[in-house]
Amino acid sequence: MNRRHDIDALRAMAFGLLILYHVGMYYVADWPWHLKSVHASEWLRWPMVSVNVWRMDLVFLVSGVAFGFLCRGRRPMSLIGRRAVRLLVPLLFGMAFIVPYQAYVQGVANGLVAPGFGAFMARYLSGGPWPKGAFDGSDFPMTWNHLWYLAYLFAYTAVLALLMPAFRSAPGLRIRAAFLGLRGWRLLAVPALPVLLFTLWLAPRFPVTDDLVHDWYQHALFFTVFLYGFWMSIDEGIWCELERLRGWAAVIALGCVGAYLLLRFTSVGPETAAWIARSLRTVYLWSVLVVILGFAHRHLNRPWPWLGWANESVYPWYMLHQTLIIAGAVTLAPLRLGPVFEPIGIIVATVAGCWLLTDALIRRFRWLRPLFGLRRQQLQQPSPNASTGVVGI
Repeated sequence: MNRRHDIDALRAMAFGLLILYHVGMYYVADWPWHLKSVHASEWLRWPMVSVNVWRMDLVFLVSGVAFGFLCRGRRPMSLIGRRAVRLLVPLLFGMAFIVPYQAYVQGVANGLVAPGFGAFMARYLSGGPWPKGAFDGSDFPMTWNHLWYLAYLFAYTAVLALLMPAFRSAPGLRIRAAFLGLRGWRLLAVPALPVLLFTLWLAPRFPVTDDLVHDWYQHALFFTVFLYGFWMSIDEGIWCELERLRGWAAVIALGCVGAYLLLRFTSVGPETAAWIARSLRTVYLWSVLVVILGFAHRHLNRPWPWLGWANESVYPWYMLHQTLIIAGAVTLAPLRLGPVFEPIGIIVATVAGCWLLTDALIRRFRWLRPLFGLRRQQLQQPSPNASTGVVGI
């Protein structure tokens, strides 16, 4: 099978979006984050909500597609072992040495951690303890902050690998065939039904925690789209149908997001409005995914010159970006650059920092590469007709 350049490109773009989104978290009003700007703005809530509905679902769906290619010819335990090295080693390293600065800045800003990063690190690496609410995750010996995705992805990978015999059984193959056989309006509606059930039933009972243990709504949602990606990975028919439906899906998405935002930010019959808003959110989520996947398959499935570099840079950039955003915010806030030039400066500093650290340091040293999810040896640039190499994150 030819290399899926559209999936490679989507993966890089989805994680690139995280930089803009997390910079937005510093500026959006009334949303808790590690640090907040004096230039926080109300209007940012509208675009931030519109993106927040589907951004991580897209990441997990693309990860499911990658898993579909990755698991071919591998036994479950071998697959789990390989993913443990690629996901858990960077997670532990990141929790110990990349995330702590975020916790330190937040703790100092909250007045619950004394200034002095060296003393903070010594206490952090020894397991604390910290005052209640000092920083996100201060109840635990270490926090993973934005690296929670690695833990969740490993959990879903392990579960799916262990269930592989069931998915390869006759009933499992029939379910997959039924999903891949969806066409027309059925492809726009049927995959959204489980997500709608989770949104109406689990979301009110299990608020988002990102702590792996109590996050049952997000687990149901993310594992479902991860499974969709796994099923879709090597079936060309459903990708062609997604491409064909992208226009209709865009119309549905625009209508739903408009109504959803109106209900979310206005007071109209709280209980009834909440159910309607959750339903609109679900339809919007799946419609946007159809739009993105369809347009990507139509316009991005080509050997872009930057793809080889981007594929190997995604993992380190993902691990580094949020700490660099916070470092940029701390550095630039005293300069009083204003609500336009300050965020531009933070974005430029974050991108430059990710690029320099990745290309000048991480990719060049064999002992550093596995700590950031890279193979010890840099891969040769694949040929356009090579089978897909969407592995990594």
